[in-house]
Amino acid sequence: MKPLPVGEHGLLIELDTAEEVEALHAELLRRVAGGALPPPREIVPAARTVFLDGLDDPRGLLADIASWHIPPPTAADRPAIRIPVRYDGPDLADVAALWDVTPEEVVRLHSATEFHVAFCGFAPGFGYLTGLPEPLHVPRRDTPRTKVPVGSVALAGPYTGVYPRSSPGGWQLIGTTDTVLWDPRREPAALLAPGTRVRFVPQETTR
Repeated sequence: MKPLPVGEHGLLIELDTAEEVEALHAELLRRVAGGALPPPREIVPAARTVFLDGLDDPRGLLADIASWHIPPPTAADRPAIRIPVRYDGPDLADVAALWDVTPEEVVRLHSATEFHVAFCGFAPGFGYLTGLPEPLHVPRRDTPRTKVPVGSVALAGPYTGVYPRSSPGGWQLIGTTDTVLWDPRREPAALLAPGTRVRFVPQETTR
């Protein structure tokens, strides 16, 4: 655990693994919810860091964290959602080739995986979902697309993601969903939050 001060009231904590980030994030939320920790203005997990802002005493909090027993997250720490998907993406066959399986097996493997949101970023509502084993990690496309359709379900490196809006992107597109990931009229606006468990449910594709 490597702490880095950010101004007078911020703290960035660097960790070694995504699992440690998730565990610390879950423990911070538990302590805030239980009243053991004054709520910071923000708690923002990323791939290898947790950022806290609005702290009255960053150094005091850091000393406290060093003495905490931080258990690994459990299912109770992670709300669960299901996202219906049509596995009709233009890169489905390419991903099948990278995995050395059929496209049907890509659908089976992907939909059988329970993912969870490691962190959010890139665009409002975009979650970086982990869960696929390392042999199923895939590279980004050599040439990014200038326009990826909203609702595209995609893979890159260890992550699965769903594009909450149309944008450029270089991820491998394997499907589409009508689920709305970001809606400013909804509370909360983002469907996905760090720690959320996600299952993708195959839907029939109509052409």
